[in-house]
Amino acid sequence: DDPFVTVKQGQLQGSILKLLNDSPYFSFKGIPYAQPPVGDLRFKAPLPPTPWSGIRNATEHGSYCTQYDMNTNQILNGSEDCLFLNVYTKSLHPHAKIPVMVYIHGGAFMSGSGDTDTYGPEFLIQHDVILVTMNYRLEVLGFLCLDTPEVPGNAGMKDQVLALRWVKENIAKFGGDPDNVTIFGESAGSAAVTHHMISPMSKGLFHKVIAQSGVCIQDWAIARDAKERAFRVAKVLGKETTDTQELLQYLRSVPATDLAKMTYKTRTLDEKSRGLPMYFVPNVEKKFNNVEAFLTQEPIDALLSKNLNKVPLMIGYNSAEGLLMLEEQLKKAQRYNDNSTYLVPRELVPKLTENKMKEFGSRIMKFYTGDLGMGNDTAQGIVDMNTDLHFSYNSHRFAHLYSNLNAPVYMYRFEYATDLNIVKNFLGYSNMPGACHADDLFYLFYNELNKEIYTSQERLHPIVYDLTKLWANFAKTSPSGREYLALNEVMTPGRRADATRVDLWNNMYCEAAVPCIAKSNL
Repeated sequence: DDPFVTVKQGQLQGSILKLLNDSPYFSFKGIPYAQPPVGDLRFKAPLPPTPWSGIRNATEHGSYCTQYDMNTNQILNGSEDCLFLNVYTKSLHPHAKIPVMVYIHGGAFMSGSGDTDTYGPEFLIQHDVILVTMNYRLEVLGFLCLDTPEVPGNAGMKDQVLALRWVKENIAKFGGDPDNVTIFGESAGSAAVTHHMISPMSKGLFHKVIAQSGVCIQDWAIARDAKERAFRVAKVLGKETTDTQELLQYLRSVPATDLAKMTYKTRTLDEKSRGLPMYFVPNVEKKFNNVEAFLTQEPIDALLSKNLNKVPLMIGYNSAEGLLMLEEQLKKAQRYNDNSTYLVPRELVPKLTENKMKEFGSRIMKFYTGDLGMGNDTAQGIVDMNTDLHFSYNSHRFAHLYSNLNAPVYMYRFEYATDLNIVKNFLGYSNMPGACHADDLFYLFYNELNKEIYTSQERLHPIVYDLTKLWANFAKTSPSGREYLALNEVMTPGRRADATRVDLWNNMYCEAAVPCIAKSNL
């Protein structure tokens, strides 16, 4: 019989599906956790969902959000009415108190959804946890900021907060424990979960965090000059104005698909060469009366002032994240060889003289490519450089600054290299060592891309089982630690992953007089 659950807004009818061992689980998809952010609600903070009468069908996903799909290079219509979540559980007993894992998807705050085409629950929920996935507004629709009470920014993050509030209110009806919620995410989703750690809005909505390949103190995870960029969006669409209200009315009037891919169309000259193309992202909000802000201070300041939601944290990155950027960097190799200052992180730029910028740029280039500069012969160095610049160093920096609060921190480096490294193998780098950015997803979630490989290779089953058990166990008990674990077919504890590479960046951050890892911690 189809399962029924009554939540605060009304009754849901889900479906019974099978795990890979043929045991049943309950699936509830396309549950609205907010009112549709359409019309005058476009760009605004989300409103709580309205009740429905009768039984709502929850057997199919709701629409995904309008977006530019980075994987296919296409603009996907989806819908602005996209604020849905999905719940997967093995028990519907209201007193089962099963640990809950809420996943926030990545995709540069520009692409993606919580749907099972990528994020199937089968690997994780075999370990007796509940999995919740969600959609949230993306790019301009999710992160436009006008510095006004109506559009202060962070609408997409406030969507996530509302989804977490929904979980707190309703998850017990699905057998879940509202007092044991782990939020976890990868890439932009990982930066998002660390933003929730410092957001006053998210306080009390979760109890543990797993951050996979991204933190909120990374250049790409915090917006700069967001209001100026909003005016550039209109300009690209042919509308010149200096009036904020006129700008808002205009941007509300255009089709949602016209706002997709604006990340690339609003770049400054410097942004075309420095950092990753991610600009419609979380921002520090201007304070307004009676407006609940998601971010009230710079993430690095929140960390230093210990003004955050202190919970156990598991944090890590993949050993060859930078494989994802290799092709693009090789295309631009000459530009970087001619001007290595573009390798200096945006956070450091305002702190440095022109000479110091040049010195840092040369230092980075020499460390990773010797005297050869960027090119095919130094591909491995380029991969390591991008891994460190965009993911690894700031994961270490965040972990160290956070551990100063005496909060339990558990660090990992994901190193698996099997046929489940879907991204690496798709890019044609199967001969290169390590795990590419997003390769970890295919060990944690069963989906269209890994289904055949997983099913046909028996040897992958214990690998997936052990890794997902590690994630589920953290959600259940959160082992204390500050140790570091190399995640591979043999999991080995160690100290100081990528130590000399971390030191290179840390020395520059310290010299630039920005918060860095204290030498006593290295």
